[in-house]
Amino acid sequence: MTDKEKLQLAVGKRIKEIRESKNIAQQDLAGACNFEKSNMARLEAGKTNPTLYTLQKIAENLDVKLSFLVDVD
Repeated sequence: MTDKEKLQLAVGKRIKEIRESKNIAQQDLAGACNFEKSNMARLEAGKTNPTLYTLQKIAENLDVKLSFLVDVD
């Protein structure tokens, strides 16, 4: 697994953890961000490389700072 893939996976996992901790359905978050649910699923699975704008939209809808969203080891 490349470093890029590891980072995508870590960020996707972080998004999922935050979303679930706030009891937000994946479909609801996707809708709030104006994404298809399938796109959100791919993002959470680490199968896509989101733009900063996409990450900012997700952070806003999860009510967290962008830095918190991408704070992964």
